[in-house]
Amino acid sequence: MRRPPECELAISTAPALRRTGLLCALTATVALLPATPVHSAPRAPALHFGACPDSVPAPPAPERVECGWLSVPLDRAHPHGKHLRIAVSRVRASGPATERRGVLLVNPGGPGGSGLPYAVTKRAKLPERVRRSYDVIGFDPRGTGASAPADCGPMGGLFDRPGPDPVPVGRTAERAYLDGLRHTAADCAHGVADALPHLSTTETARDMDAIRAALGEPRISYLGVSYGTYLGAAYAAQFPYRIHGLVLDSVVGPEQWYDFDLRQSRALLRQRAVFFTWAARHQERFGLGADAAAVRAAYQRVRDGLARHPVDGLGAAEFDRTVYRALGRTERWAGLADGLRTYLHDGTTGPLRPAEPFDGAASRTYEAANRTVKCADGQAPTPARIVADIRRMRRLDPHPVLTGMEASVCAYWHHRPAHRTRLGSPQAPPALLIASEHDPVTPIEGARALQRRLPGSRLVTLHDDYSHGVFASRGNGCVDDAAAAYLVDGTVPGADVHCSGPGLPTP
Repeated sequence: MRRPPECELAISTAPALRRTGLLCALTATVALLPATPVHSAPRAPALHFGACPDSVPAPPAPERVECGWLSVPLDRAHPHGKHLRIAVSRVRASGPATERRGVLLVNPGGPGGSGLPYAVTKRAKLPERVRRSYDVIGFDPRGTGASAPADCGPMGGLFDRPGPDPVPVGRTAERAYLDGLRHTAADCAHGVADALPHLSTTETARDMDAIRAALGEPRISYLGVSYGTYLGAAYAAQFPYRIHGLVLDSVVGPEQWYDFDLRQSRALLRQRAVFFTWAARHQERFGLGADAAAVRAAYQRVRDGLARHPVDGLGAAEFDRTVYRALGRTERWAGLADGLRTYLHDGTTGPLRPAEPFDGAASRTYEAANRTVKCADGQAPTPARIVADIRRMRRLDPHPVLTGMEASVCAYWHHRPAHRTRLGSPQAPPALLIASEHDPVTPIEGARALQRRLPGSRLVTLHDDYSHGVFASRGNGCVDDAAAAYLVDGTVPGADVHCSGPGLPTP
């Protein structure tokens, strides 16, 4: 696809062009650029900053955010073949040059999450001395946001409303479940096409190093959350000597994506049981029942009712997505409980609906990139294993939450990677790993496993906490101080750090 002429000026110094930049970023899916001629290819690609698309919020004055594009090969085995452009954002350090420690690349997670706005949104929450010391660099990983967004079209009906029940019961439903995976894989093969093998974590880590080189930095510091920890570990495996500091918050762990998805699904069952007990403890507020069994029964009445009679497109699949999102952060529990009560009271579903439509453009890109990256990263399960694991989950609980089982689609993927993503390196400097004790999205076992691949690294645990995302997120001084000292002063704790968490919230 040829880029429209106006897109060549999409990221410029003119603030009036911010909207043009966004439109071009989203419409050029994103145009794979022709190869740069051999005679003109620079050793380190240029990265020129200007105005940002509207998707990037402005920080408070006098600070400002600026954005640019970096051209990288789609396939590094053919560096003079097709190229794509990586969208990069920057907010400069607010302190004087004497305090500057370099650049801090940040990633919000996914895979599939857009990181371009994250340089502003995450930076605003960082301790002040980190903001004074680092230029914070955000970027959209390849396949996400404005960086060649992945397009899987209908994804086997994933965006149909209401969608089919995501928990198959019986052989007929199991066959239909597998057929949905097969159709999703075919849609991604058609939409992503020749980029399918190259939207991987390994390639994104190489893009990170291209950003480092384009910024003229000998080393980077890095803060990754959730999937961002997996990306950071991949960078450490390939470029251990180019790391100044590595903060990995809410750690995925060094395992196959399908195995991780299974572990997450089991953790969600434990978290949901805690939610039932918590809601019962606040019976006077929610009215769902005086004990966990009664709340569970109320929950099941809601799901069964929506499965039988969806309300304006909200059925079992949409309900499970709401539950999946809510269980990961305790501040969302009251909203979930209110939604259950509202439906049981008057049959309406307003509190159970997402703020942004699931079938919107950003969500479609996220879901496509998520599966494309996971399937490019390693081994796929077999269809027989998928069915056997679902049956095992249903023996643990007849109504599991399977929303996060994205890597199941890899069973039918049209590209099989020769190697799995390498994670961690004994040559990397000691990292700081951070985990919530009861995080159901990235269970703490992943942090402990990755710590063994990063010798000398320390684990900061927030005990008595049940949420996903900790540093500069939970407002915990013990965690934030340890991470700030590590990033700014280079202080690696002498031993693992244990911080007291907030416990469950009071609604």
